[in-house]
Amino acid sequence: MGVMKIGHVNLRVLDMAAARNHYENIIGLIVTDEDKDGNLYLKGWDEWDKYSVILSPSDHAGMDHVAYKVENDADLDTFTKSIEAYGIRVEQLAVGTLIDCGRAIRFQLPSGHTMCLFAEKTFVGKSTGDINPAPWPIDVKGVGAHWLDHCLLVCPLDPENQINTIADNVNFISKCLNFRLTEQALVGPEQDIQAIAFLTVTTTPHDIAFVPGPTAGFHHASFFLPGWGDILKAADLMGMNNVKMDVMPTRHGITRGETIYFFDPSGNRNETFAGLGYLATPDMPVITWTEEEIPRGIFYHSGELNPAFTEVYT
Repeated sequence: MGVMKIGHVNLRVLDMAAARNHYENIIGLIVTDEDKDGNLYLKGWDEWDKYSVILSPSDHAGMDHVAYKVENDADLDTFTKSIEAYGIRVEQLAVGTLIDCGRAIRFQLPSGHTMCLFAEKTFVGKSTGDINPAPWPIDVKGVGAHWLDHCLLVCPLDPENQINTIADNVNFISKCLNFRLTEQALVGPEQDIQAIAFLTVTTTPHDIAFVPGPTAGFHHASFFLPGWGDILKAADLMGMNNVKMDVMPTRHGITRGETIYFFDPSGNRNETFAGLGYLATPDMPVITWTEEEIPRGIFYHSGELNPAFTEVYT
């Protein structure tokens, strides 16, 4: 029983045509469906479920929900009990409420973000197939993102008023959903305030992460690339297509990942993330960054924070 992986993220976009061009031709996702309400469904070429990204037309950008896939349908009942016992309301979603998914549950994290869990989604397979596959599809577009890797969410943090929804989220998803804390940053006079948290349910450094902000919001959705050369090529392609980047190719200290941060046409931040960093098995000690080293943890090479990186989000 357990949460297996990130299933999808549903993003609100202002211009569907511009968003489609960005996610299809820049990031390289594959359009798999479009529904009567104008929602667009996309997947990475190395993903086998029907979609990992939903783009929804809206008059304001941001994230509608993030969803994770569990092993078995019965797990949804188990998680419903543990979440409700924690004191959080759970909404039962009938088959098909999440398109091409079996039944699901929906609830809010302590930070106010909406999360869903589901066990079944229509299987379409990888673009390379699963019999004698090529290493990559010859018709891949853009940067050729393999899969949706993780999401980072902005959570209210106000120690003076004893508000820390980062710590609340960590406590909740650790106890109720069996996520494991891999890395954290501690701040404050006693270095006891959890200000950044990265958690996983797989063996990668993070399947979800939380950073502080004045209000709850969406920081970025990350798409996996194999290595540093792919990151540099991605930056070239973004430059050729006038994609707005706020962080050029660099390395994180936290997770050790190689990265570019950039924006879709609606202002939602994306990341191309390369390298698996380290093997995050359940017995791995939690990595802790102290307050004075947080800039190095985020941008290892410069050791300096880009103010827009923490202040701009949807």
